[in-house]
Amino acid sequence: MSPWLQAYLTPSAESVKFAVKATLAMLLALYAALWCDLDRPYWALISAAFLQVRPMSGMVIEKGLSQISGTLVGCGAGITIMALFAQAPIPALATLTVWIMTCTYGSSLLRNNASYGCIMGAVTAMLIVVIGASRPDGIFAIAVARLSELSLGAVCATLVSALLWPIKVGDHLGRQADEVVNQAFQHAALRLTDSNDLNALQDTLTQSLEPLTQLETDSQAARYEGPEGPGRIRASHVLTRRSLRLMATLHALQQILHHYGERISPAIHRLARELAEGFRESAEVSGVAPAQRRLHALRHRVKDCPDENWTPLEQRCLLGMREALGHAVVMLDARDAITHPGRVKLRAVALAWHRDHLVAAFNALRAGLIFSLLASFWMATAWNNGQVAMLLGTLFSAFFASRDNPVVICMMFAKGMLAAIPSAFLFGHVLLAQASGFPMLAATFLPPLFLGLLGAATPRLMGYCLAFTIGNILLTMPGNGMDFSFDSFINRAIAVMIGLSAVVTGFRLLPGFGSRLRKRRLVGAIVGDLRRLTAPPIHEAEARFVGGMADRLLHLAKHDDVLPEDQRHLFTLGLTGLDIGYACLQLRRRLDDLPDDTLHRAKRGFFDALARAYADSAKGRSPSEVKPAGEALTEAARHQASLSERQRALIAGLVERLNLSLERQAQRALASRDSAASAAAAELA
Repeated sequence: MSPWLQAYLTPSAESVKFAVKATLAMLLALYAALWCDLDRPYWALISAAFLQVRPMSGMVIEKGLSQISGTLVGCGAGITIMALFAQAPIPALATLTVWIMTCTYGSSLLRNNASYGCIMGAVTAMLIVVIGASRPDGIFAIAVARLSELSLGAVCATLVSALLWPIKVGDHLGRQADEVVNQAFQHAALRLTDSNDLNALQDTLTQSLEPLTQLETDSQAARYEGPEGPGRIRASHVLTRRSLRLMATLHALQQILHHYGERISPAIHRLARELAEGFRESAEVSGVAPAQRRLHALRHRVKDCPDENWTPLEQRCLLGMREALGHAVVMLDARDAITHPGRVKLRAVALAWHRDHLVAAFNALRAGLIFSLLASFWMATAWNNGQVAMLLGTLFSAFFASRDNPVVICMMFAKGMLAAIPSAFLFGHVLLAQASGFPMLAATFLPPLFLGLLGAATPRLMGYCLAFTIGNILLTMPGNGMDFSFDSFINRAIAVMIGLSAVVTGFRLLPGFGSRLRKRRLVGAIVGDLRRLTAPPIHEAEARFVGGMADRLLHLAKHDDVLPEDQRHLFTLGLTGLDIGYACLQLRRRLDDLPDDTLHRAKRGFFDALARAYADSAKGRSPSEVKPAGEALTEAARHQASLSERQRALIAGLVERLNLSLERQAQRALASRDSAASAAAAELA
């Protein structure tokens, strides 16, 4: 069935509840705004609609606070600009453009609802400057009105979200954690079996990383849902860390078992198959306790396996299995702690996420150009409704900048706004002009909003339906002194389409950086992180490294999705970097406390060699520095009396494993490059 027919003919109970809650929040905001006789009550409606997009109580509160904070900052910026340039519109608009670029830059770097707060700072300042251009003596009143309207919408959305069918962030995080754990265990089962299905490996990896990054972002809203919130946040940090460590360990095990399997004992291969079956059963079983019992039994099985007569590489492989099971058990503990924070207490520090300042600067430049274009058009025509076009240009150029496919999303919004034009004309002008009193206004104006929100509950339709809802509000502009003339309506409709057209044009002409440059920047960021692993304390280095790698792995996996199957190597490139980073951290935990300058110099030389070799392997060049640097480290470790013979063997095995992994990655990158060159030559022929 078509998603449109399914959304409107057989809607789910959750979709109906979402639409009812959002509509009631807007109804309450509209009534309060009309009762308070605010200048632009429709801003309270838009505020309530945006806050109900993700209706979990904690998220609504967090987004409302970010919205109000951004509005306050935007009011200050707008008042300052007008105080300096009240009689000079061009310098005022130039300064406003710089402010919008700054807010877009911050929005591109920040996560969760802090990004939305930056966008509201840009929009609020723009409204104050543009509206205040014709009323320079009422700047402060305009700022107070904007803050009142947006705050009113936030309060109404928060009340409805908390009182009517409340949805807790904790329940939402529990569902996300289930998806993360199940997909990670399925990925583990594929890694430990002799699976050459790269598509299945990449699918399970991506399906685990996407909810993982979303879980880490969404968990911050749990602090607004009582004293158990911090426990859920810590558990989310632990789940993120351990999931990535599990993926890195599994990638290393697969490299050894399947590409250098002739060097490994058959007993280890049999053990790997047992682990694969255990991970598969743990992913399919219902409940945390049965999965924990199964994994604990496997841990004892691996722990009891004798390893005295095995080579350093075989000992390292067995240790990797133990580490993988340990990570999996802690992941289950974190999953349990997210649902029941008081049952399991976990400790973790916040993660430091990957931020690409070049991409953020490019997004800011695009937003500044779009606003400058619309502002120039407004100045040249002195068109009152140019404010609407500038509003949409400012809002959406910043709002869509961090999305994966901004052009596609822009087109979805443009189609939704286009569909809102006849709806707003019929319900917001023809029928609403005959209504008298608030009950008739609500009965006439809210049905199209309800229909739009009902469709917006379906993720595939959200872009169209949310734009339809906002378009109806902007084109109708409900208030105490409404203008029902046709010329004002058509002027607003033209302004809406001009603003969206400018945004679509901006994203089409300046779509962003190409995949090659983004790949080089991602690899360069990983290399930089590897080089910095020696400096800060271990817990800080791990927090920074893990936070950045979650995003980078997801981006590399998405880049792989658009490549032909024989050229896909980027997500394994990211996993190799993750594996190297955790190996460096393991060496630091074991060697940092030893008082030997020769050992520490050898360790730093090995880390530098790994970073350079990783950069070379991404270009298809075989690593040449890792082996001698690793031999120097192994030799320095032999002179440490505090290290047992087994610990020295494990260090030697780790050095050998990392060298083999980088060689394999270089071969894969070279094969991918040759395949791409052959495909290009075939096209030219």
